[in-house]
Amino acid sequence: MIQFGQYPAPTHVIAHLSDTHFLGADGRGGGRALYGKIDTHHNLRRALEQLERSATTPAAIVFTGDLTDLAEEDAYQSLRQIVEPAAARMGSTVVWVMGNHDERQRFARDLYDERSTADAAPRPQDRVHDIDGLRIIAFDSTVPGYHHGDVTVQQLEWLRSELSTPAPHGTLLALHHPPIPTPIDLMALLELRGQPALAEVIRGTDVRGILAGHLHYATHSIFAGVPVSVAAATCYTMDLSAPAHALSGIDGGQSFNLLQVYDEQIVHSVVPIGNHAQVSGFSSGFVEKMAALSPERRLDIFSNKSSTVSIADVEEGRA
Repeated sequence: MIQFGQYPAPTHVIAHLSDTHFLGADGRGGGRALYGKIDTHHNLRRALEQLERSATTPAAIVFTGDLTDLAEEDAYQSLRQIVEPAAARMGSTVVWVMGNHDERQRFARDLYDERSTADAAPRPQDRVHDIDGLRIIAFDSTVPGYHHGDVTVQQLEWLRSELSTPAPHGTLLALHHPPIPTPIDLMALLELRGQPALAEVIRGTDVRGILAGHLHYATHSIFAGVPVSVAAATCYTMDLSAPAHALSGIDGGQSFNLLQVYDEQIVHSVVPIGNHAQVSGFSSGFVEKMAALSPERRLDIFSNKSSTVSIADVEEGRA
C-alpha cells in the first residue's frame, strides 16, 4: 500500500457480507432462485470476484447470518463450495454466524463439520476466532423456531468471560440481529430482545465494533458506546423509500462492507455489487509516478486548483 496521507496501512482488513439466503439445488447444477427471481449464487460469486480483485485482501470474511433460506443441507454445501476456494486464494479465514433462517444443528454439521446425536439440544453457535490478534466473536442471537432475536443468561455469562481478557487488537462482535432501531415498523417485530443486558456486558470492554445483518439494508449506529455496522444482503434488499407500513424487498442495492482496522479507529465502507461502468479514474502508472514524487510536489499537482501539470505530464514523467 502506497501511503499518500497521514495514516499507515490498516492492521487488518475484514470483509463483511450478510444474508446470502441460499436455497437447495435446482436440478441443473445451480441453486433454486429465491422467490423464483433472485440468483443468490450469482450475486455472491460477483461479490467475491469484486473482493478478490481489490487492492487489499481480507484477513477474514465474516458472514452475519441467514446463510441459507430454508437450512437445506445442499444449500450449505453450495455456500461452502463457492466461498471456501475464494477465501483460500485470498488467505482469508471464513467466519460463519447464525441467522434466523439457519438451523443450529445443520449449521454446526454442514459448516463446521461438528456431529451431534439426533436428540441432543443444539447449543447456541457461539465461537471465537483469533485473526492475527483481532478477536472476532460469532454470537448466536437466534431463537429456535422463531425469527426474532434474543440472548440467554448463559450466553451473556460466556461472553462476559471471553471479554474479561482484552485481545491485542480488540474485539469485533458479529451477530445476526442488530441491536439498533429500524425505520421499518414490521421489522421491529423481529428485532433483538434483551438488549439492555447485552449492553451491560459489552460496555467498557475491548469491543471496537458490532457487525450485523438481518435488515437487508446497510446502516450504522451506536450501541453501548460501540459503533454498529449492518451489511446489506447479497440476495435482495429492503426499499426504505417504500410507502409507509410497506415491507418491500427489491432486486437492487445489494452490497457488502469492507472494514479497515487501524490502531485507533475502524473504517466501514459499503461496496455495491455489480458490473458498473467506470466513468472516471486514474491508471496504476499515474499512481506509481505520483508515489515517486515528494509529498509537497504531490500536493501541488493533485490538490492545487491552479496546477498546470496534467495527468499526461505525470504519466510521461514530465512532472
